[in-house]
Amino acid sequence: MKMRQNKTGMVVAGLLLAILMASMDNTIVATAMGTIVGELGGLDKFVWVTSAYMVAEMAGMPIFGKLSDMYGRKRFFVFGIIVFMLGSILCGTAHSIVELSIYRAIQGTGGGALVPIAFTIMFDAVSPDNRGKLMGLFGAVFGMSSIFGPMLGAYITDYISWEWIFYINLPIGLTSLFFVANYYKESLVHIKQRIDWLGAATLVGAIVCLIFALELGGKMYAWNSVQIIGLFAGFTILTVMFLFVEARAKEPIISFKMFQDRLYATSNMVALLSGAAFIVASVYIPIFIQGVLGGTATNSGFVLLPMMLGTVVTATLGGVVMARMSYRSIIIATLILLVAGLGLLTTISVDTSRLVITLYMILVGLGIGASFSVLTNAALHSLPMNQRGSGTATLNFLRSLGMMLGITIFGILQSHSMTRKLIESFSGGDSAAIPQGIDFKDPYVLMTPSTRALIPEQALGTISKGLSSSISDIFAWGLIPAVLAVAAACIMSREKHDPKAEMEAYAASH
Repeated sequence: MKMRQNKTGMVVAGLLLAILMASMDNTIVATAMGTIVGELGGLDKFVWVTSAYMVAEMAGMPIFGKLSDMYGRKRFFVFGIIVFMLGSILCGTAHSIVELSIYRAIQGTGGGALVPIAFTIMFDAVSPDNRGKLMGLFGAVFGMSSIFGPMLGAYITDYISWEWIFYINLPIGLTSLFFVANYYKESLVHIKQRIDWLGAATLVGAIVCLIFALELGGKMYAWNSVQIIGLFAGFTILTVMFLFVEARAKEPIISFKMFQDRLYATSNMVALLSGAAFIVASVYIPIFIQGVLGGTATNSGFVLLPMMLGTVVTATLGGVVMARMSYRSIIIATLILLVAGLGLLTTISVDTSRLVITLYMILVGLGIGASFSVLTNAALHSLPMNQRGSGTATLNFLRSLGMMLGITIFGILQSHSMTRKLIESFSGGDSAAIPQGIDFKDPYVLMTPSTRALIPEQALGTISKGLSSSISDIFAWGLIPAVLAVAAACIMSREKHDPKAEMEAYAASH
């Protein structure tokens, strides 16, 4: 028995390392992009570096989740690690932005297999009485990646070289590969089925169109340009085709039958909406700390640490109490805290202290934590073993989609809000006091101490107030998906975790 527990611990350690590696990748790369573009060139193409990874990862999630149900978890998890590490090696050898973007797509393909299958393996390998506690750790890894990714990326870029932000994945990936390959013994029987190639093709095409429309819109092309309108049109057409194909496929990539289960459907809805709300705080609090209060990148990263600790608390607590309380009750209670936290963040201003912001962030963290542990259990509650890979992948896909849409939509709203406020403030001619070459409408000019030092004190104060006001406005907008998430949670069915039934199913499959 002790030997089996040790093996399970090794498997969990391998899964946590894999999730850390995949979830930290985008944040660690974003920090180093300035240096990478400066060395490789291609400023007009750097957006493809992030987009290529996101497209491959999000498109791969539901596809690999389905394949793991059909042919087994272990082989596709191992495939994901190997492809991710191969992509990392290639990224470190890139000689141009175009090469780097191609290699990032390879990385993203591996990431699309790693994240959803890691959660599914955890459900297969860990006994039901321990799942709740361990899901808290999985949620903590996701949270910590958003904090330590940027700081680690900045340190590696400044003191080693940018290539090592990719090479650092190799020791992590090899360790994860060793643990899972050696200690995870898959015992489930999988049924080979026909692969829904047309569904996969239309899904990938729709995701490609959507992500590039959101990434390029307002940057390389105007939102009303032919290119962006064409991409949105392509997304709409391919989505309709995907829904049509999936409704008729014998073995669809995303089975609509899963959504006939009320608990599964509402859990996915909550994941989508809460992901959009949560990303607001994760993105704009660091900008507030640096741009308004004049903190450093390190300080802005550490200010998220209390939020992530709050996330760990409710992720773990939710996992412990879900055998006593319904999933619905836990999710509603914690999401109300998320709404309260975002509501308080709408009151921040240039005079708000870091201590007060930290307290608000803890509240936001407490509000989102249970979604990482309880929602996954709720989504898989009624699904048979041979659908759990697809079920987990769909949940993670929709959460990632919510975050991506949140970043884009709230980014547009914040930019317009700040531009309007600063034009009003500088209408009297104060903008002439700003050194030539500095775009006072760009909030990121306030992110570096060197640039702040060039701006006269009076103008700096005006810009800081404009940035502060625009960010508080965005938190008000962020309340919309947060409140909708609470509404979605209210229509969840009242099931709760049943350890006895789960233990019987677990014993039968082992």
